[in-house]
Amino acid sequence: MAKYYYLGCHVLWREVCHYISISKNYYDLKFFDWGLHCSPDVLRTSLQNAIDSIDKDYDALLVGYGLCSNGISGIKSNGNRLVVVRGHDCITHLMGSKERYREYFDKNPGTYWYSPGWIEDHLEPGKERYEQTYRSYIETYGEENADYLMNLEQDWFNKYTNAAYIDLNIGDNERFKKYTKECADWLKWNYDELKGNPDLLIDFLNGNWEDDNKYLIVEPGYMIQPSYENSIIKAVKIEN
Repeated sequence: MAKYYYLGCHVLWREVCHYISISKNYYDLKFFDWGLHCSPDVLRTSLQNAIDSIDKDYDALLVGYGLCSNGISGIKSNGNRLVVVRGHDCITHLMGSKERYREYFDKNPGTYWYSPGWIEDHLEPGKERYEQTYRSYIETYGEENADYLMNLEQDWFNKYTNAAYIDLNIGDNERFKKYTKECADWLKWNYDELKGNPDLLIDFLNGNWEDDNKYLIVEPGYMIQPSYENSIIKAVKIEN
């Protein structure tokens, strides 16, 4: 039995906890607020501080992020080796590979992703988000300014045309799909359901990291850096 410490974004908590519950290994867990995704420098600092606070008696620390706007760039080992899925963000964990993610995105560039964690952790684009945000703007800035700010937000959503729900059949799946469909209808976007592939996440959690195309192992004395290639991330030796 291996002993792992998992550190990752809360948007994957359902999937991670589900597959950990049926694993033979031992895990300690730390989930970070999804909002760190919007502040890569804060994400980096929070993650590194957490890594540095962990005792050096684990077989590995599992970093449950993708590159995430360079949020994990510069993250270094504290004496435990780190393992990371090669992906731009957490959607790769749900899709099963960075190649499948890229193929879908290339065919559907205006895609906004929906999953159980994203739906539960924050308001996804849709009627509920619009109405709640509008009320908040009115209370803070007044109605005229609220109208202006809402126009800016809706302009931002105009680059999207497709709401894609990734289905791993975890949690209240039918409710999540229904919610995504309602959001797509209100926004006048296409709605799509994709069957998720848990193999990448399961192998990640169970220590099956032999495939260097899927996982990056960062030994002590090295840190994570973007590769700017298909590998997405690489381990770079820390200069003394």
